[in-house]
Amino acid sequence: MKKQTNTIPLLLLVAIFILIAVISDQWFFRIDVTKDGQYSLSQTTKNILKQLDQPVTITAYFTKDLAPDLEKIKNDFKDMLIEYNRLSHGKVVYKFVNPNKNKKIEREALKAGIQPVLFNAREKDQVKQQRVFMGAKIQKGTASEVIPFVNPKSSIEYALSTAIKKLSVKNKALIGFVQGQGEPKLNAFPSVLKELQVLYRVNPVELTDSLKNLYDYKTLVINAPKDTFGKQQLNMLDDYLHHGGNLFIAINRVEGDFKTAMGSAVNTGLEKWLSKKGVEVSPAFVVDAQCNSVGLTQQNGGFTMTTQIQFPYLPIITHFANHPITKGLEELSLQFASPIRYTGDSSRQFIPLAFSSKLSAKMNAPLFFNVNKRWVKSDFPDHALVVAGILESPNKAKTGKIVLISDGDFAQNAGPNGQQRAITPDNVNFMVNAVDWLSDDTGLINLRTKIITARPLKQISESTKLFLKWLNFLLPVLLVILYGLFRTQHNRNQRLKRMEEDYVK
Repeated sequence: MKKQTNTIPLLLLVAIFILIAVISDQWFFRIDVTKDGQYSLSQTTKNILKQLDQPVTITAYFTKDLAPDLEKIKNDFKDMLIEYNRLSHGKVVYKFVNPNKNKKIEREALKAGIQPVLFNAREKDQVKQQRVFMGAKIQKGTASEVIPFVNPKSSIEYALSTAIKKLSVKNKALIGFVQGQGEPKLNAFPSVLKELQVLYRVNPVELTDSLKNLYDYKTLVINAPKDTFGKQQLNMLDDYLHHGGNLFIAINRVEGDFKTAMGSAVNTGLEKWLSKKGVEVSPAFVVDAQCNSVGLTQQNGGFTMTTQIQFPYLPIITHFANHPITKGLEELSLQFASPIRYTGDSSRQFIPLAFSSKLSAKMNAPLFFNVNKRWVKSDFPDHALVVAGILESPNKAKTGKIVLISDGDFAQNAGPNGQQRAITPDNVNFMVNAVDWLSDDTGLINLRTKIITARPLKQISESTKLFLKWLNFLLPVLLVILYGLFRTQHNRNQRLKRMEEDYVK
């Protein structure tokens, strides 16, 4: 009888575990405690998966026995695919293949567009280079897309969802880059084009074309014009906006010449057109204590030395509004930006998007760049100067929107001869996010910057640094002394209790 009594709780426990396993198989959930919801699929992705009309096959090409940090990326990718499979009710199917297994599979991966990457792997206290594959091919029917390399610094969800969305889109919207006023050619924006061409067709367009042709474009991009806009061209822009077209404008109101060390104003007529709409882009330089540096070359005898100095005319923007365009952005690196001010009435609405730091100022052009100047706190009396914003109608009118930033060169990463230069990733993200917000309603904009790429350290004063230094040094000592005093008093009280006549242990 005793044995039977002990067996019942054990059988009940086993039954509970089986029940939990069955329920968890049917009702899957997990809690994501990361700040940016890195492991939670967005509503945008869920909508894309629900609208699938055909199965999607994902072949993940990952090298076997990766280094621990790379193995984590593979596991994260696999977890994401499990979620896609579950939410699509089995329409997204996947398999993992090891291209290093044999030459045939490796050729298959290379033909698909998966690029091998060399990584330094540590094994038995030795560092050796490992050639690894970390990519995927996404196929729907006869069409296919490829993720050549699963970048740990970018959003896996964005890469997968945009690839699936691209395979599902039949008619891509048109985006036009305005030409004819000295704007850079399309090949000056390789990184921007790579992102935009996922969902759009991007073409050059001139304002000499008929208005009927302009209406075909969801958004027009006007970037760094140098020549003057004529009255007819500005009227075409007005008509385009009136019929629901949108504009992304990156304007240089000032420019700097490093050879002459001079800064001057730029006039194209576009600034007057914006002013009539209530947006004033001042012919002034935004200077900021939070800035990039430039190399100063000096001759010293027979030697040439280059010294990096802080150059406040190249502000680093880290203060953003809470808006889909700027969501997830960490920093913009601008070159010769200008302050933007709204002077219009209530018939329009201006939404600031990006601001200078707490230590900033504006300096009117023309001016001389004194590279030897020692900047002090009093040189930055202003704060939160607006360098980017949105102009739109407050009501739900058909009139189009304008996204404006006061630096025309911020997203260019290729010169006229095709030579590429490195730029801050969020410069590209801001421009693509802005065009997405103006042109697209799928919500993919919210996924691009889901993974944080940079976390600048918060600047603290010298007095705070000194306080924290002594606190870290003295606090442990103080805690030890307090604990010692407590133990001494406790032991003394115990001894006194034992000396009492009625003490009972």
